[in-house]
Amino acid sequence: MGNAIIEHVPLGSQWPMVDPFLFCAHHNDRYPAGTTQLGPVGGTSGRNIGSDFSGKDGWSMYHGTVIPGFPMHPHRGFETITFVRKGLIDHSDSLGAAARFGRGDVQWVTAGAGISHAEMFPLLDHEGPNHAEFFQIWLNLPAASKMVDPHFTMLWSEDIPTVTFTDEAGRTTTVTVIAGPLNGATPPPPPPASWASNPASDVAIWHLVLEPSAQWTLPAAAAGSVRTLYVFDGSSLGIDGDRVDSGTGVMVDPTRPVELTAGEGGVEVLLLQGRPIAEPVARYGPFVMNTRAEIEQAFRDYERTRFGSWQWDSLDPIHGTDKQRFARHADGTTETRPVTSAS
Repeated sequence: MGNAIIEHVPLGSQWPMVDPFLFCAHHNDRYPAGTTQLGPVGGTSGRNIGSDFSGKDGWSMYHGTVIPGFPMHPHRGFETITFVRKGLIDHSDSLGAAARFGRGDVQWVTAGAGISHAEMFPLLDHEGPNHAEFFQIWLNLPAASKMVDPHFTMLWSEDIPTVTFTDEAGRTTTVTVIAGPLNGATPPPPPPASWASNPASDVAIWHLVLEPSAQWTLPAAAAGSVRTLYVFDGSSLGIDGDRVDSGTGVMVDPTRPVELTAGEGGVEVLLLQGRPIAEPVARYGPFVMNTRAEIEQAFRDYERTRFGSWQWDSLDPIHGTDKQRFARHADGTTETRPVTSAS
């Protein structure tokens, strides 16, 4: 036992990533009740409106002015994966797609050659607090796929499998399988041009919840993969007997099974895994390419085309005042899902 840990680093608001992943932010905002405009009761005095990441009073407006969130902005050359645990997010994009999605749902967008989108957090509950918690993960695209057509995918919570393992003492570990199969559970497919769409890439995104003192053996990954465990909530995690406190990212040996043990308070972990793309990365703001010249071209293309048509009446659109989850795709097809009790 022991020596499974290759490296560990403290987690901040943006977590350190390893190829093929570029970025991960864990947003956990405890918003107050919403106004009739779906913004926070009590107003936004004392905040740097338009760029508020303060966490003041337990929440941020981000780039929102009335409603928290991220008004229209562009991307090129990678994918955004948004895994929502609590609250609702309204998506609008330059393909004409729109969605309202909530706890347990995952939105997966291949930016490819370019897309503009908005992600807003309407505060729909006027009587009580509005808790929004989600992860946004950026997954890189290889050079051969950076200029593919953009693609919008919804993975609904009802379709995302969970697997529960019970140890000898009856304590459970529950794994939500967002990408990459586990123990016979296969999640919905990622977008077609994604690095994750090739099984040889061995991409996995799993959310682990271990009850207090629960034990579970994490199976080995494919040869050549990189595996990182982000211990983001709870007391601590034992990794082959080595204690890791909450608020820590840990790169572990992917070539062998690893025994995980929760601390006395239980623990939650986000696992990100994949075979590195191993190509040069040129990155500036919302664009991720392979060369500086390609970044400069991305800016020119965005100035010329805006990456499509913005059909919405504002840069921060929302989709009504009820809690109905839905997705309207670029081809006009619409899906609706039931309102969840946690939404």
